[in-house]
Amino acid sequence: MTVFDSAMLETDAETVSEAIDRGDLLLAVEGDRILGACLLAGEEIEAVAVRQKRRDQGIATALVEAAAADRERLVAEFDRRVRPFWDSLGFAVEPLGGGDRYRGVLETAETDVETS
Repeated sequence: MTVFDSAMLETDAETVSEAIDRGDLLLAVEGDRILGACLLAGEEIEAVAVRQKRRDQGIATALVEAAAADRERLVAEFDRRVRPFWDSLGFAVEPLGGGDRYRGVLETAETDVETS
């Protein structure tokens, strides 16, 4: 919770606990310290957070890539400030409702193409 709270992301202990039970919480850990976390609900990324002093070191990228490795599709909603991050990971981004919010989708499954 500390990592999410410090990033000012809206989540609560019950949501995080349920994600742990489902196996939908990914952590970046160094020693006994949590550096970052990715909270999922199935294919939806609910939150990605990294300790402020450890940002820009590829931790969030590694967390999202780990989530993508186990899913055929990932979806994230985010604001304009972090759009470059999601673009850099290959998410197809579109605006939501004309405001500052965006939705990104990453299709991770390989598609078989038939030729005749």
